[in-house]
Amino acid sequence: MANHNINWAAMTPRALTTRLKILTIQHLHQLALRRITRTIKALPPQTIPDRELLSALRRAWGNEGYSADVDYLAEVAKMAAGACGPVLECGTGLTTLILGLLAGRRGIHVTALEHLPEWHATIANALNACRISGVHIHIAALRDYEGFAWYDPPFHRLPNGFAHVVCDGPPEVTAGGRFGLLPVMYEHLINGATILLDDATTAIGSATLSRWQKEWGLAVDLKHTSEGIYAVAKFHK
Repeated sequence: MANHNINWAAMTPRALTTRLKILTIQHLHQLALRRITRTIKALPPQTIPDRELLSALRRAWGNEGYSADVDYLAEVAKMAAGACGPVLECGTGLTTLILGLLAGRRGIHVTALEHLPEWHATIANALNACRISGVHIHIAALRDYEGFAWYDPPFHRLPNGFAHVVCDGPPEVTAGGRFGLLPVMYEHLINGATILLDDATTAIGSATLSRWQKEWGLAVDLKHTSEGIYAVAKFHK
């Protein structure tokens, strides 16, 4: 829990108390996260965690304001538990841990792209702390393409033929939103690949789906949850 970059001596009693409370809460979240991930690891291979366990995992993650809702996490878990080929994740978070727990530990190659070095370090540390293997996180800066921006993947380090995609990045404020997945990764997706897209009916999300359907003929199934709508799409070449 110690942070050697903090000047404890210079803190007022109130600031010191607040800081200690924050560190204690963070430590408790870490302990809970490790306990719950151990429980998921103990499940038989290809078993999907139930909603209660996923809810507990989300609470332990401690970033509920930004984490996907439980229905979407359940969809990611279902994909990961049944994955039979490489998985690509665009943007990282709690879903990265789920992919590692349910796909990576079965020997399924999981690739995650993250453009923020600080968040990349946070996720890598969480994977290491929870002893979750099989996830390969790459720092991939956002770059400009023709008419949109998207990740700059390290293609020489990626497996061939992604069968599954979890698309929760880059941020919607990026030029073109998440549209770049298909034009950039087209040659690296297998025919019949499944794509999960969160925030599917925001203005940017809807525009992304519309362009994907128009330009690549994706078959899209919208899933309604208590907190939003996500899409399950099938990609065909």
